Amino acid sequence: MKVKIDTKEKFYVITLMEPFLSDNLAADLTQLVTKFLHEEISNVVLKMGEVESVEDKAAEELAQLQQVFYEKNASFVICGLKPSIEQKLDEMGLLEEMNITPSESEAWDIIQMEEIERELMDDNNENL
Repeated sequence: MKVKIDTKEKFYVITLMEPFLSDNLAADLTQLVTKFLHEEISNVVLKMGEVESVEDKAAEELAQLQQVFYEKNASFVICGLKPSIEQKLDEMGLLEEMNITPSESEAWDIIQMEEIERELMDDNNENL
């Protein structure tokens, strides 16, 4: 699996440099990104601009990753999807479950908003 990993202040950017996201690659990707849940910075932006097609199980795996990150109070945002992949996710009923943005800067905006939400929820729970 060809990926590029960049570390930013509050998140990692994983750029998938493959034209096809197969089930096996998705499993490898899951192993890679879930390691970040144990780091001080646990938010991940997955850039998929080079991906031309995705197998069904791989698409489901991406949606499950979203849930895993939320359960661990971390953000997982996908950016740069090709319209054909976005359409496939929509047809599979997965698009609404996922954080998808056109660009990395918009993904960063979502991460910032989600961090604020988590802080507010923590504050509210402490005040109960």
